[in-house]
Amino acid sequence: MAPAVWVIGSACLTGILLEVSVHPKPGLVTPRSMGSHSDMDLQTFMLTSAAIAPCFHRCAAIGLAHVGDPSAVLPLIRTVGLDYDRRLFAASNGVNTQRGALFALGLTAAAAGLSHDGHRPFSPDRLFAAVAAITRGLVERELETCRRDRLTAGEILYARHGATGIRGEAEAGFPTVATHGLPALRAALAREASLNRALLHALVAIVAEAEDTTVLWRGGPEGLAFVRERAARVRDLGGALTERGVAEIDRFADDCVARRLSPGGAADLLAVTAAVHLLEVETFPASATSRFDAPPPNAPVPGENP
Repeated sequence: MAPAVWVIGSACLTGILLEVSVHPKPGLVTPRSMGSHSDMDLQTFMLTSAAIAPCFHRCAAIGLAHVGDPSAVLPLIRTVGLDYDRRLFAASNGVNTQRGALFALGLTAAAAGLSHDGHRPFSPDRLFAAVAAITRGLVERELETCRRDRLTAGEILYARHGATGIRGEAEAGFPTVATHGLPALRAALAREASLNRALLHALVAIVAEAEDTTVLWRGGPEGLAFVRERAARVRDLGGALTERGVAEIDRFADDCVARRLSPGGAADLLAVTAAVHLLEVETFPASATSRFDAPPPNAPVPGENP
């Protein structure tokens, strides 16, 4: 059996690779599209994914070795994260491909290590509780009481709109992943959807609910409302499990490109979703990995009689 540090780190790397592999996505880079971006494509993501891969193993090792207050883990993994943040930008020649994913998956890796007792299988509930414990007080420290002259994008968005973004999501224990991403992924896999369709189905569920500060930064509250409403419409049509839903995703993707919107925060949460699922069940079913993008058998169309 592989050591836990490798299992955890590899699951997190797999999460970011699977996220970028999904097509079609609204405004995001895919194997066939640059989405709403002009400075990154699939190969940019391959370069940065390779550059930051060791970070997840190192964060897992920190979590596995830690004893004591969980909040003491955060400064340790942030030191590691800063190192790989520099490596990411060096690999991409200054383009921010996966900075949010680096934080989200580094935290996931550390929490998986912290919550793993070496005997029981990995538990999403224990992992999410560990994420919340590691980041306890993060929003108050870094957003509510921030007094710096030069603010980050996240700090500006909190001051303008009260948006807590990935900090709030993490401190709450990744509720969008637990309540929307994982259930949608599991439901799609249970219907024997292809892996691409299953991940796309989960992404739609996440976009419909997430407070995506990447969208908020580019498009303001109107842009965020637009992507949430369109994702909810796709979900009402059956998401990626029906042809009508996929056709609507194609239109949604075109409209995001026209508006220059890209739900990068939701993409990061999809990567977390895939990683946590892999930690829990170890592998995707053969029905998912061997199927092309045909609709699952007997997939119903909402609003029509079966």
